[in-house]
Amino acid sequence: MLEFIAAFRRLAIPYWKSEDKWRAFALLAVIIAFNLGMVYFLVEINLWYKGFYNVLQTYNKAAFLPAILRFCLLAGAYIFLAVYMLYLSQMLQIRWRNWLTDKYLKEWLNRKAYYRINFDGAATDNPDQRISEDINSYISQTISLGTGLLNSVATLLSFLGILWVLSGSLPIPLGAHSFKLPGYMVWLALIYAIFGTWVTILVGNPLVRLNFDQQRYEADFRFSMVRVRENSESIALYGGEGQEQSHLMDRFKSLLENFWKIMKRQKRLSWVTNSYSQAAVIFPLLMAAPLYFAHRIELGGLMQTVDAFGQVQNSLSFLVTSYTTIASWHAVINRLMGFSRTMDRLESSELLPGTRCSCAPDKVIKIEALNVSLPDGKLLVKELQLNIEAGAHLLITGPSGCGKSTLIRALAGIWPFCEGTAILPESSRIMFLPQRPYLPLGALSHALRYPDGNGCRPEELEKVLEQCGLTHLIQDLEKDDDWAHVLSLGEQQRLAFSRILLVKPDFVFLDEATASVDEKSEADLYKQLQENLPCLAVISVGHRTTLSAWHSETLTFDGDANWVVSSAGCPSQGVKA
Repeated sequence: MLEFIAAFRRLAIPYWKSEDKWRAFALLAVIIAFNLGMVYFLVEINLWYKGFYNVLQTYNKAAFLPAILRFCLLAGAYIFLAVYMLYLSQMLQIRWRNWLTDKYLKEWLNRKAYYRINFDGAATDNPDQRISEDINSYISQTISLGTGLLNSVATLLSFLGILWVLSGSLPIPLGAHSFKLPGYMVWLALIYAIFGTWVTILVGNPLVRLNFDQQRYEADFRFSMVRVRENSESIALYGGEGQEQSHLMDRFKSLLENFWKIMKRQKRLSWVTNSYSQAAVIFPLLMAAPLYFAHRIELGGLMQTVDAFGQVQNSLSFLVTSYTTIASWHAVINRLMGFSRTMDRLESSELLPGTRCSCAPDKVIKIEALNVSLPDGKLLVKELQLNIEAGAHLLITGPSGCGKSTLIRALAGIWPFCEGTAILPESSRIMFLPQRPYLPLGALSHALRYPDGNGCRPEELEKVLEQCGLTHLIQDLEKDDDWAHVLSLGEQQRLAFSRILLVKPDFVFLDEATASVDEKSEADLYKQLQENLPCLAVISVGHRTTLSAWHSETLTFDGDANWVVSSAGCPSQGVKA
């Protein structure tokens, strides 16, 4: 329990210390005031019960309509407060969600944690769902349970005295003597609530873990369907519909089996809570009936006592009536804390010691004693020593699986399984181009500018498209589409080269970035880099022999972690082993 409270505090406190705290506290203060106001009107309605039913008992026709009018005024005020308390609670919820989502997104995207999380030993499943859904559930349930608890406490304090006075004393025989139990209805309400709470916890406790698992299974199933959509063309070409159907149904089966467990557990819990609620209707009548039949209270007093007992009993039964929500809330907090712990672990870890260190004003990449391995410990690159200066042209070759692309990831700072030093000058701009470029949704002009924003003029965009053989796309620059599916992979690679011409970096790493274009187009693209960016250092990973003509040096791996640097096709410059 203490661990759970600590987790809740860790999730909740940062927002209430943020730049939005004063607005949040103002909203919370009004919500609390409205909540207490609702309790006040419940007390007034309870007092109204006594007068109204006494009017009915005495057939007082003249007092009937004024009593109805008073109820309408009380009920109207209560409804007004209830409506605006809900509205303000939702306002607080959306502000809190906005702040917390921004915080979690920054943590997820900071230092490439969204990529590095895949290598975490205790990987957090479906981080996208934890940000998009769990945060909203956590905040809405926190506010709902918080206001519910406040209402229960205020109602209990308000009606406890009323019920104590109304119930009077109950004579209890004890042998030849008897003693009077003051406020006996209060004690009965307390015993009733304690018993109901104990049974509810006993029956409902497994729901915490079941709800946690259900969220994970739902997210896994949804993610699998997203994967089918993202890879629809490949699946269609393979004819893999049957395999996908089987895979999706396996995921859904896990979801279904867990949901059946939740259903069975909730059925048992529903037996308890509904029996408890229905018994609470008749229980106070049975307990107060002796006072009524002994003429110690009138009908109005009886109904007021029953209502006061109901309010006290409901307040004491907060845990019973809210247990399903509490179980879900508990599971959501556990999921968010798991995500936070993973982000903290990634934030405190270093992927490549010595990476991105500042150095002399000279634009140079220095790699010293760099070892790169697979997650299982297999060594791919051993003691790599390399200097890459401005204007260098280096081709990285070797058999498939020897570590060429993994070396690029290590130099980009996203591969955690490496040791050594890689000094990348901070004053230089470095671009890394994967084999399959990333094209965000939206206008083609935004995809072309990615990730540097809107710094380029339309005529510059048109020029680089023309230089890279994409003249036919100029008319679609402001058209919104899913360009990753509209453009062929070859067109996407040409678009990536257009980005290089726009950004004008000092170093560019090309990981088989021309593998999907023909050799003539490949030559045209490298020629554009050579003519427009003569000082650009180009480091390419590739298998084509035609690439040698555009590089001065070749870094060759043999598949056993050994390497050698040799001269390539064009005049040698800027690379030293």
